[in-house]
Amino acid sequence: MFDAFSWSTSDELEWRRPAARWDEETPVDGADPARMVFVMRPGAGEFLPRELACLHAFGLGLTTEQALAPWAIDDATDAFHARCARPHEVLWLAADNLNALYWGLHDWAHFHNHGPFSQRAWTELQCDAAALAWLWANRERVPIGERRWEQLLTQVQALSERRFAAEGLAYDGRALRAPRVKRLSGCRGG
Repeated sequence: MFDAFSWSTSDELEWRRPAARWDEETPVDGADPARMVFVMRPGAGEFLPRELACLHAFGLGLTTEQALAPWAIDDATDAFHARCARPHEVLWLAADNLNALYWGLHDWAHFHNHGPFSQRAWTELQCDAAALAWLWANRERVPIGERRWEQLLTQVQALSERRFAAEGLAYDGRALRAPRVKRLSGCRGG
């Protein structure tokens, strides 16, 4: 499902957070992530729904900067594809907690894989895998320890299982097993 609609390589994402604030304890439960927003680069993203970035990201000195309206993730995915706009040329991610960073990475995967949501649980699972793989590969920079990454994986597996159940589909947990996700990251170890 996911790979069939990949139109742009996700080659970079600029992530910022306040130096003095990082919360890795926030659970991933499917609720809207607090303190996460995609901030517009100057002169970019005029085709995207927007609001003030400072309404969602704190401690970064944002004042009049615009951000993608949080309710417009799907709209942005369609707009990037329609205009062949590279997401990293338009947006950067502000997130000061693990839940927000996880969902930012999940949404980042969406931006690069435009297509119908005819099999939503499968599409979301693949965005989950992409976000988890990125966090594994960058766990020292985030920072997130292996134990917390494994807890996050368990939370995401439960969320994915609920999505499949809601669509009346059988959930095969093999797709989000730790060794498989770690291999996706291209990193050895663990």
